[in-house]
Amino acid sequence: MSDSRGPGSSPGEQITVHVLRSGERVTREVTTGATAGELFEGDQSVIAARIDGELRDLAQRLHPDAEVEPIPIDSEDGRAILRHSTAHVLAQAVQELFPEAKLGIGPPIENGFYYDFDVPTPFTPDDLDRIEARMRQIVKERQRFARRVVTDEEARRELADEPYKLELITLKGQADGAADGAGVEVGAGELTIYDNVRPNGELAWKDLCRGPHLPTTKHIPAFKLTRVAAAYWRGNERNPQLQRIYGTAWESKEALQAYLTMLEEAERRDHRRLGVELDLFSFPEEVGSGLAVWHPKGGAIRRVMEEYSRRRHEQAGYEFVYTPHLAREELFQTSGHLGWYRDAMYAPMEDEGHNYYLKPMNCPMHVLIYRSRGRSYRDLPLRLFEFGTVYRYEKSGVVHGLTRARGFTQDDAHIFCTPEQLQDELASLLTFVVDLLRDFGLQDFTADLSTRPEKYVGEIEDWNAAEAALEEALKRADIPYTVAEGEGAFYAPKIDVHVRDAIGRKWQLSTLQVDFQEPGRFDLEYQAADGSRQRPYMIHRALFGSVERFFGILLEHYAGAFPPWLAPVQVVAIPIAERHIEYLDQVAAKLRERGIRVEVDRSDDRMQKKIRNAQTQKVPYMLLAGDRDMEQGAVSFRYRSGEQKNGVPIDEAVAEIVSAVERRIQI
Repeated sequence: MSDSRGPGSSPGEQITVHVLRSGERVTREVTTGATAGELFEGDQSVIAARIDGELRDLAQRLHPDAEVEPIPIDSEDGRAILRHSTAHVLAQAVQELFPEAKLGIGPPIENGFYYDFDVPTPFTPDDLDRIEARMRQIVKERQRFARRVVTDEEARRELADEPYKLELITLKGQADGAADGAGVEVGAGELTIYDNVRPNGELAWKDLCRGPHLPTTKHIPAFKLTRVAAAYWRGNERNPQLQRIYGTAWESKEALQAYLTMLEEAERRDHRRLGVELDLFSFPEEVGSGLAVWHPKGGAIRRVMEEYSRRRHEQAGYEFVYTPHLAREELFQTSGHLGWYRDAMYAPMEDEGHNYYLKPMNCPMHVLIYRSRGRSYRDLPLRLFEFGTVYRYEKSGVVHGLTRARGFTQDDAHIFCTPEQLQDELASLLTFVVDLLRDFGLQDFTADLSTRPEKYVGEIEDWNAAEAALEEALKRADIPYTVAEGEGAFYAPKIDVHVRDAIGRKWQLSTLQVDFQEPGRFDLEYQAADGSRQRPYMIHRALFGSVERFFGILLEHYAGAFPPWLAPVQVVAIPIAERHIEYLDQVAAKLRERGIRVEVDRSDDRMQKKIRNAQTQKVPYMLLAGDRDMEQGAVSFRYRSGEQKNGVPIDEAVAEIVSAVERRIQI
């Protein structure tokens, strides 16, 4: 079935198409009926094409004046297509090995893919091995991915034995909101089915899918199934629980191996494991899922993080506020949170005829602080800042240590400004965000600019002004960015700042959002220079995202070996014998006078065991002392790396440690 679009031409005629490569536009002549694959024939890295702005299979026929961009397999879009196609191979293998399995959804995700199945019994590790072996056979068969357009009734008839697919068909046009990943199967327009066809023309398997896909399974060079997890259908615990198989696929065996090696390193750095090993925090069952308890060492790091951030904010002109943990229902009705986020809020508590909710966000209370008295243009910009703890009822399946918690503290700022101040305020704000993150040792930044969606509220002039101001801020901060067209919330555009950690993983951190709605909902005003009453703009900004999540990211970034200024214990003093303890107590006192966090190891362990203990706890500095050190008024200075300097005068050792902490050096 032809997928051609645009004006037709007679067979055998030449038509003009335009090829886009690396920003250059080249005109090509092709024969009527030519496909995108023929246009890029010979380039084995190209596995799909963007035709007139839409991702399409290479089997797509070209129309006159089409703009065609090749999609290589090692690009972001190319990898997503590769992984989506591998998910189809996974589902085919499962249904061949387990004929009773019913299909859920199988989207590509960051660095991989998954597919959900309804099966009588959970998959075992041996099952995964069998499935992966069958997938490799399917790949070798060079099956072709063939796209067919079908009507709703045809789709229902062909997929009559797949209840979850039938449900998706009824959700056509709203699938993205109905289930994460469902948009890859059902869009707002025509339905399509992809057939897996063997070289002899025999139908091997089929699935409801929007595509695009690889030309054939032979274009899958490297993949690996990684794990099985339980997942509720459409993310709702009231629905059946399915079995979700995760996997990853890459453009080469070398890229796959590099990723698997990174996963091993990520496991070693898992903040939940390090939190226990380094005695930083815990999640007692008696407290509840997603609610962390901070231990003294974790509390020390958190206090340093917050104090440094607080000092930097004061220098940048922010004013600190404090707000309660809960508020009456009426506040969240006015702000709109009950309408937008009710499912993510904890159930209300009733008192004296009023319902009270734990706050999911700090912004409504900051708005009330602004509204507490009359404001003039001379008061603006007004920058309010709070370490405000919020509570969100995350589903148990997505709670993940500190990085996805139910109670967490946001470093939340809200800036109220005039329209004329918006541009400069956003630019200085983004620079402030990046500079502060760099102070914590993060260096590799990118950003997404999410713009006006199809359905939005507010005036288009405000949207245009805010989007232009956000984009100019990104340019001034010199941050590489991608424009996510139509991905903004219905009430505001935003910037999301991403950072790569020490092993190359990408984390979304800070968010800057221009809000037109809250000022209107709360009827905020300021008196302009001409005496008129005007509505201020409001900027939302969470720099860390949350203190807990940022802590978890830093813990994994440093693999627990924090730089000296952040380390919970900066120095361990190790006596060679018990008679040296008093001497090291005096050294420790000098360090404490300079604000250094120091411990003296008074245990009965031998010296080498004490050194190993300090290294296991990733302490930056060890100061050792024996008889000769006492005679010389010195210490042996040992670094976390294992390097050691002997006979270092006490004052010199203290000065080196204090300097390293004050300068926030990395060791």
